[in-house]
This record gives sequence, C-alpha cells and structure tokens, in this order.
Amino acid sequence: MAIRNIRKDEDPILRKTSRKVDKIDEKIKILIQDMTETMHEADGVGLAAVQVGILKRVIVYDIYDDTGAKALINPEIIESSGEVADAEGCLSLPNRNGQVLRPKKVTVKGLDVNGNEVVITGEDLLARVFCHEIDHLNGILFIDKVLEEEEE
Repeated sequence: MAIRNIRKDEDPILRKTSRKVDKIDEKIKILIQDMTETMHEADGVGLAAVQVGILKRVIVYDIYDDTGAKALINPEIIESSGEVADAEGCLSLPNRNGQVLRPKKVTVKGLDVNGNEVVITGEDLLARVFCHEIDHLNGILFIDKVLEEEEE
C-alpha cells in the first residue's frame, strides 16, 4: 500500500467526470487500498479516486463508527430525503469550509471490492459523505454548493 498525493485547489483533474469501472481487477483493488490509507493519513472521512488523479468511479469512506473503512465502485444515489445544512470541508481544498445543504438521508447503489452489488442507506454524516464523494466523481466541488463560506 502507498500514500498517494491528494490533488489540490485548482488542479484541473478535479473538474473532470470520472469513468465507470468495467472490471474490478488487481489495479482497482490496489487503488482502493492506497486510497483508504491516504484518506486515513489525511484524517478524512471520504476520498474519491479523482482526488488522487485517477478518473475512475471509485470512492472510499470511513465515518469512524467501528464498522471500518469501505469502498464503493460506480456508486450512484438512487433515493434521497430530507435536507440539512452543515459544515463541510474537503481534502482537496485545505483550509476552506462552508455550510452546504445536503439530503439528510440517501440510498446509494454500487459494487463492493468483490464486484457484488450493494445498496446502502446513510443518514446525517454518512449521507453527506456519499453526496460529497459522488459529486467529486462528476467534477463538482463542495464550494460549488456552499451557502456560506466559513473562516478557518
């Protein structure tokens, strides 16, 4: 495993749309391991492959709730409900925070590292992480949705 460089600020790759993963091979599994290690090293709760320069639809997340880090391949939001504004930041935009309106609850569908389809419902922080990371896969940054930027 390796710590990868997190792309920052105005890196143009952060605005690109990631491509669907067609085959879960050893390269994808190594990417997921590296992304997880990179996310933990940076004290993050989520990381999208584009943030380490790979335009693949892969995210990792860990909300530190004793269930451990997980990965989703080709994730998509299939249902959402409620609304809540809360503070958000991003490993790619250090020292920037702001209030972002997100769904309170989302259900996502994707593949796990073994290629099995999974459907996960997340509320509050987990819902926010799913929305934030899936936005990354579509070239959207949280600052595009910020209601009010906060001083660091």
